[in-house]
Amino acid sequence: MSDDFSFSSLTPDLILDAIESLAIYPQSGLIALNSYENRVYQFVADDNKRYVVKFYRPQRWTEQQIIEEHEFAQQLADAEVPMVAPMLIDGISLHHFGGYRFTLYPSVGGRSFENDNLDHLEWMGRFIGRIHQVGQQQKFQYRPQISCQEYLFDAQKVLLNSELMPTSIELPFKTIVEQLVARCASEYQAQNYHNIRLHGDCHAGNILWRDGPFFVDLDDARSGPAVQDIWMMLSGDRNQQMLQLETMLEGYEEFCEFVPAQLKLIEPLRAMRMLHYMGWIAKRWLDPAFQHSFSWFAEQRYWEQQILAFKEQLAALDEEPLRLMSGL
Repeated sequence: MSDDFSFSSLTPDLILDAIESLAIYPQSGLIALNSYENRVYQFVADDNKRYVVKFYRPQRWTEQQIIEEHEFAQQLADAEVPMVAPMLIDGISLHHFGGYRFTLYPSVGGRSFENDNLDHLEWMGRFIGRIHQVGQQQKFQYRPQISCQEYLFDAQKVLLNSELMPTSIELPFKTIVEQLVARCASEYQAQNYHNIRLHGDCHAGNILWRDGPFFVDLDDARSGPAVQDIWMMLSGDRNQQMLQLETMLEGYEEFCEFVPAQLKLIEPLRAMRMLHYMGWIAKRWLDPAFQHSFSWFAEQRYWEQQILAFKEQLAALDEEPLRLMSGL
């Protein structure tokens, strides 16, 4: 199935039939939750409990990769990490209906995570350390690694072949992307880091706060350097980021040792995420949900702004990496 796959056949009736095939009977309407890659809905069942059902985008992950995600989530929950794990129904977490694969979760409420709150960041560091403590106990067999191929070269190919790129800025856009990809690949591949199982997409949007952090969504779980799950928590200027980093690692090192050399990976990883994100939208553009939610992607001004953003990120790669004030 091509990348222009549409969820148009995933009708409300099909969703309800899929849920009821598990002997769970919705009594409320379906509330669509914020998800572009998959389709996710919240509902209340006849047992007065709230649930979330997630329908996976076909051909994004293999069956084994999805099950491996579920097993990792359950391992974390078993280790008392506050992670929302898929429900097991008759011993199975991944179900099939009408050509779709889907999973059921208990619905977990909470408020947004405040990534400028140092107390919250120390808690976050502690729990990321616990995730990595579990993550390094074994390796993913099917899930991929964070790689230059996927995050840089594949993204570059998609972007440079996109029909949405305005012809008037084609040369400067291609030039800066080529420069950033070459520099990033060199920086990232030069580091000798240890791969562990990661959350993979550990940002404020995937964290709920309920007397402490609660992690959701392991959809992007993969192997990579530990700092990948840390750098997205940082914000503000350099001094603010160093204070936030120090605070997080105080909690982190209660459970896992952090290798300071990985701080050199932060800016390459940031650039890789920028390119991958833009390539992801271009790759999914024929999905009507993407055209609706990311309409600005087709505007020339956005592509011009990305040239500037990529230039700034290229300059950031020339700066000294963040360092720990404690000299760890």
